[in-house]
Formats: sequence, C-alpha cells, structure tokens
Amino acid sequence: MNEEHWIELLRERMPPLYRAVSRRVGGQRDLAEDVTQEAWLRALESWRREGLPEDPGAWLLAVASNLLRNHYRRRRPQTGVALDVRPDASSEPAAQAARERRVERADAVQAGLARLTPDVADLLAARHLDGRSLEELGAARKLSVRAIEGRLRRGRQALARHIDPNLLDEHEDNRP
Repeated sequence: MNEEHWIELLRERMPPLYRAVSRRVGGQRDLAEDVTQEAWLRALESWRREGLPEDPGAWLLAVASNLLRNHYRRRRPQTGVALDVRPDASSEPAAQAARERRVERADAVQAGLARLTPDVADLLAARHLDGRSLEELGAARKLSVRAIEGRLRRGRQALARHIDPNLLDEHEDNRP
C-alpha cells in the first residue's frame, strides 16, 4: 500500500474508532486519544506485515477493546473507583459534576468489563456501548437472537457483581 492509501484509511477509520472509544471511557479525552493512537499504530504494524483485514473497522475496535481491558486490569482500584479527573475552571459546577459522574461510571463499567471473559465483555460492549442490534450480534456470532439475549442477561448479571450499585442510577436507561 502506498502512503495515500494509508492516509485515506486513517481519515476513514479513526473518527468512528475515536467516538467508540470515547463512549466507552465516558469522554475522557486523553485516554480515548491514547487508546485510539495505540490501536492505529498496531494496525500499521500488523497490516503492513499481514495485509489489510476483511473489516478494518472491526479489527481496530477489537484492538482498542483489548487495550482498554488491559488498561483497566492494570489499574484495578483497591477500593472504589480511582478517578483521574481534572477540574475545568471554565465550566459550571453542575456541568463539571455531571462530567465527573459520567467518567466515574465509565471507569466502573470498564473496570467491571475487564474482569469478565473477553467474549462476554465484547458482547456487552457491542450491545450497550456501541448500540449494535440483537440481530447484528446474532449474525456476527452465528447465534439466534434468543441466544444473544440470554448471553447478554448473564453477562449483565456477571458485570453487576463487579460494579458498585451506588454508581448506577436506577432511573438511567443506559445501564450496562
């Protein structure tokens, strides 16, 4: 592949990857950028050696998911959820509190996902973080929608054992 092709791939694949990673980390810009860049660097290395995969976007998301899983395994908090949130002097206190809550929840969910098996964590993330339909998930895994529903239910139960229930508001629809 020539340089122009690599640049086109970068322009095409990086924005959706960054958005997906950013959603998974509650909008933590530094972490999302680091994971996205590392996934791209690994893609360059692998794709130059082995050729372009059939679905580069899925390949990048899988690598980014693994990087996030490793990140949260390494920093598994001893008690509670460790936060790396820098206050923004220009934002209102209510907006800053909402951002901190979103980051805290994302950290808790990602730390919980890191403790699950990769297939369960990937299924939960694909459905609840990436918004993939049950039909898409079933087709990708060659399973019925009913089987996917069961795996998601068991996965959510397993995830709930690793997350402080106080971090999840009972009125929010975007719970894992």
